[in-house]
Amino acid sequence: MDLDWSAADLAFRDEVRGFLDEKLTDDLRRAGRLSTSVYPDHEASMAWQAILHERGWAAPAWPVKYGGCDWSLTQHYIFGRECTLAGAPNLSPMGIRMVSHAIMAFGTAEQKEYFLPRILTGEVFFCQGYSEPEAGSDLASLSMAAVADGEDFLVTGSKIWTTHATEANWIFALVRTSKQAKKQQGITFLLIDMRTPGIEIRPLVMTSGEQVQNQVFFDQVRVPQANVLGRVDDGWTVAKFLLNFERGGGAAAPALQVMAEELAQAATEQVGPNGGALIDDPAFSHKLADARLRADVLEILEYRTLALVSSGKDPGPAASTIKILGTELSQTLTELALEAAGPRGRAYQPHATMPGGPIADFTPPADGFVAGAEWQAVAALRYFNDRAGSIYAGSNEIQRNIIAKATLGL
Repeated sequence: MDLDWSAADLAFRDEVRGFLDEKLTDDLRRAGRLSTSVYPDHEASMAWQAILHERGWAAPAWPVKYGGCDWSLTQHYIFGRECTLAGAPNLSPMGIRMVSHAIMAFGTAEQKEYFLPRILTGEVFFCQGYSEPEAGSDLASLSMAAVADGEDFLVTGSKIWTTHATEANWIFALVRTSKQAKKQQGITFLLIDMRTPGIEIRPLVMTSGEQVQNQVFFDQVRVPQANVLGRVDDGWTVAKFLLNFERGGGAAAPALQVMAEELAQAATEQVGPNGGALIDDPAFSHKLADARLRADVLEILEYRTLALVSSGKDPGPAASTIKILGTELSQTLTELALEAAGPRGRAYQPHATMPGGPIADFTPPADGFVAGAEWQAVAALRYFNDRAGSIYAGSNEIQRNIIAKATLGL
């Protein structure tokens, strides 16, 4: 496989770098650098989306007729890679990267006309209503009910682990509209206005102290049947389609390579167990070297997947493979960062970070004092948040089952 970019690709890379140098402000870079999870500070994320939208780059993977870019797959990869390397804050994936594609594929003309332009501008901000207290990895066991009532549904039940529900004004949800022999049947994909009476949001405090996840309760919430995406009782088809966009398509390796490089630099300044620099401690340096090699291998796998898709071939279970390797490597690196941070990494200092949501029951020092460097404060919160990486978007156990079935025929 030829790993060299073409002259056109290099010219595009330089165009993207020029744009990032001009538009990515110090405040936005700080938001990206001090993010404690995959979800950045909400205001910074929306500000960056507005800048990208002005350039026409907020949703480059969309079809051009809806506001996307006529880019090659290689250009998409380069754009994502350069944004990561420059420290740009992430955009929330729920609208732009996920439900928008389902709307394009299954939505009515009216749904496309209403939602797509508003997702681009940020006027419509979606959260995801999938998991329930008794339906997580076994999502088809969901029970939140939608009962037909004239031209509406009356929706009752709850969803849990709903990211940014307090910021969102719409939720895309899987609801049970009938009980059939096969539990994947009788599920409907429904778009619900979060401002509708009968919805209550209760924030969940994570181990990091952040309130990014929520439980959302629905009590006889009236939703027009016109808000069904696809067909009634066939929402599982829409959900499976959407999962392709939740699990794959991004460039995970660059962010992990940057994390490893920053960790190596920090380790040269930290004292190790033998009194010298931590980077010179064999136990630590060997673990870091292994992580850096894994990041490079992941990059090659992403390139290989890109090449397969670009040539019109089916990449197979590549999204599952990359999801497993990326999330588990991220967990390894956050463990090493916490080790490198030492005692100051164990201090709870969320005021030195830019988390993805409010911090519960914490009053920062009046003088803003931070013990140690910012990265040490970030290390602890990232460590706690990254524990969820091997669970969300389908647990890694499920991804391994997909690989076993698709590759080994098990």
